[in-house]
Amino acid sequence: MIETASLSARTAVHAIAILRRLAEAESRMHRVAVEQVHFHELADWDSLMDVVAAGSIAAALGDCSWSVSDLPKGRGRVLTQHGVLPVPAPATTEILRGFRWHDDGIAGERVTPTGAAIVAHLVGSERADAKVPTGVLQATGIGAGSRDLPDMPNILRALVFATAPETSAADDVIVMEFDVDDMTGEEIAVAADRLRGIDGVIDLTIGVRSGKKGRPFSDFRLLLRPEARAAAAAACFSETATIGLRWRIEPRMCLSRRSETITIDGTALRRKRVARPGGDTVKMESDDLRHFEGLGVRRGLKARCEHEDET
Repeated sequence: MIETASLSARTAVHAIAILRRLAEAESRMHRVAVEQVHFHELADWDSLMDVVAAGSIAAALGDCSWSVSDLPKGRGRVLTQHGVLPVPAPATTEILRGFRWHDDGIAGERVTPTGAAIVAHLVGSERADAKVPTGVLQATGIGAGSRDLPDMPNILRALVFATAPETSAADDVIVMEFDVDDMTGEEIAVAADRLRGIDGVIDLTIGVRSGKKGRPFSDFRLLLRPEARAAAAAACFSETATIGLRWRIEPRMCLSRRSETITIDGTALRRKRVARPGGDTVKMESDDLRHFEGLGVRRGLKARCEHEDET
């Protein structure tokens, strides 16, 4: 049903992943294969909608990290398809192994199996005990439940923080260089394309200089990961006319960045967001504008893509 529904990109992927967590928990408790699990607690449409809605939110927010406060344990018993069971329900405790709990003295089921699966999918068991991050508060959202709790509102609150840009620590790269003065422009272009295609080559630039006897020569500079040094060196000797290489190891620091897709006037356009200390910057992928005719049209779309907030 979810896979065939008309949903936004990646919503179904997240929704099915949430359902799989439920199925795997039921599978372990009943000692049956995942394919034989019956979702007793998902008979109601509102539960299915919860899963799809959570998947839609996760897909819309894209590449972000999630954390959760200590979860309310609740008290008493709950009626399930398997009879009366203690709170938290067995499926809930199975899914939320490793998460922190607290007892606020309020009875009843405080975290359902569906809610547990959503939390576990978003946060991930490997970060279940991670501290709630701090940063600049960007947005907040509140959702209210239908049950009345004593002495406190029945709400779920979400906070969105912009954390400090992350940089890659101890990230060493190799800079490999060589010069050629006896290759044509066509040969250089072919060689450059093939060198860029080697696994581990991060970037390749070519400069033009004046060498001995007044000859112009091309200066190749490759930026590559240390494990790619041998393969890149062999390719430089086979694809170009050089007879010598130079390389050195250099440390580097990179700002955190991610790719996004935005739709403008029915056209999907890609852009790159970079987290800078003074705030994010956004730059359009110019390749996506090539099929638009007219310099003014391309510049206008580029400006809109780099300043549009909704993705």
